[in-house]
This record gives sequence, C-alpha cells and structure tokens, in this order.
Amino acid sequence: MLDHVTIGVRNLERSKIFYDAILRPLGIERLYAEGETFAGYGIGGKAFFWIGERDVPQTGAHVAFSAENREFVDEFHRVAILAGGTDNGAPGLRPHYHPNYYGAFILDPDGHNIEAVCHLTVN
Repeated sequence: MLDHVTIGVRNLERSKIFYDAILRPLGIERLYAEGETFAGYGIGGKAFFWIGERDVPQTGAHVAFSAENREFVDEFHRVAILAGGTDNGAPGLRPHYHPNYYGAFILDPDGHNIEAVCHLTVN
C-alpha cells in the first residue's frame, strides 16, 4: 500500500498553479508546503501526492488519481489542457485494462504522465 508519492518538477511555482487547477476536479487540494521546494496535495488533511523542485528534470513517472465518476475524469482532462498540459490520451474506456476502466492521460509541464481513472460501471 502506498502512503504517498513525490515527483520532481523544474519550476515549483509553475507546477503548483498547474496541479492546483487539474486536481481540483478530483477533490484534491494543496495542503502543505515545505519551504520553497515542496508542496503536498491530498484530501482531508492527508497529503499523498507531493511535488518537489529538482535541478535535473525527471521523466517516466506515471501517477493515476482515482475519480468518483466519469464526469470527473472528463473535467480533469479539460482543465489539464487549459492549464498547459499536453493530451496523452483523451477520456474514454480502456477495455484492454478491464471493461469499466475509464481514464484520461495528460503530460504535465515536466513530461510526467498524470492520469485520472474511474473504475465504476455506468448504468
């Protein structure tokens, strides 16, 4: 079980603006800051996703956030594009993962693959 994850970013201020915007549709907000180099996001006082400023860009990270419904996945993707993210997979079903896997993928300003996913069936 994961408690938290941290990814490296090149510009903390730019990334805070980006993540403030794209995580809001999922009910996730910025909760903490550690000086001028880290920011923590979460729900209900528990930060589980952290960004930290690094001198050297890090790539290859893939972080998936759970969404309560498919509409939240759609909103996540819409807001992420408006906030400067790059489309890496439009909202939709991914039946090769499982029949109800509804996800959307974006690349953040540092190239990290950030996803919102809903696993619920739609009646």
